Amino acid sequence: MSAVLSRLSGSRAIRWGALVLAVIAVAAAVFVMTRGGSDTATRSHMADREWCTPGTPRTALCPNSKVFDAARYATHGDAFECVQFAHQADAQAVLRADPSDPNHLDDGGGVACRGLPEPRDTEPVRRIAQRFKCRPGDIRSALCPQPKRAFDARYFLRYGNDAYDCDDFAGQADAQAVLRFEPADPNRLDKDGDGIACPDLPGTKDLKPVRRGTP
Repeated sequence: MSAVLSRLSGSRAIRWGALVLAVIAVAAAVFVMTRGGSDTATRSHMADREWCTPGTPRTALCPNSKVFDAARYATHGDAFECVQFAHQADAQAVLRADPSDPNHLDDGGGVACRGLPEPRDTEPVRRIAQRFKCRPGDIRSALCPQPKRAFDARYFLRYGNDAYDCDDFAGQADAQAVLRFEPADPNRLDKDGDGIACPDLPGTKDLKPVRRGTP
């Protein structure tokens, strides 16, 4: 009888010992993972600091650098995308440096990466604008000014910031339609705040003011 009890006691001890070892192993794994994650974050932070050293060219990773060389983006083929630029004006400078646009930055008509933040340069690259061809599904715009073309105000609001200028519209009524659709005016078409967009544009007029509300 005592031998049986001894064997049972030994089995319990073994099980408890295994359980304790398992708990220690889990705790050690958690510690290593946490420590490793911390080390990874630290290394990443150090890499970011090293990446943006003085003189590093301006990119989305180093948006505050004063150094930018548009030519270096035009000599590697299709190697860069809009998300790699800090500002729209930088992407436009690259498009100006090589209007053949190997990086496919042109959003249409010679303006690159309209969705990028300020500073902006939306003056079309002339060589690209001149060879632009209207496709059947393109909406009415300065590039496709035909009156019978469909117009969709949402097209000019797709980036949600100052992505389009008065010069992008075929006529004043179209610009007013965009302002009427979104009185917050992210494109700053109503610069004087009187509720009328791009009053100097030609074509059909819509001069009924849009109620802008309190800025």
